Amino acid sequence: QVQLVESGGGLVQAGGSLRLSCAASGSIFSINTMGWYRQAPGKQRELVATITSGGGTNYADSVKGRFTISRDNAKNTVYLQMNSLKPEDTAVYYCYAEPTTIARIVVNLWGQGTQVTVSS
Repeated sequence: QVQLVESGGGLVQAGGSLRLSCAASGSIFSINTMGWYRQAPGKQRELVATITSGGGTNYADSVKGRFTISRDNAKNTVYLQMNSLKPEDTAVYYCYAEPTTIARIVVNLWGQGTQVTVSS
């Protein structure tokens, strides 16, 4: 059994910062891509940022220069540092990971989601 557990969401004023964390646990051999997606009310889920096991990153244009994704491979944990937050960043943020289990099976996992609310 492999799972993702997120933490770090909350309410912040515009211009503020938040840091999200997501830890993978279970029978994990390795993890390739990890990342964050978000879904605002009435909108489709969208990519925020991803990071490979080698540290390669990809960001949505809307968050470039404000958000930073990082990971600790030893802890199977991915982070999202969000600075200069805007009201339009308000959404449920979902962690995503592609772990390979010890049985050498690649799975696609989603976290339970954490609410980020930015007030104006």
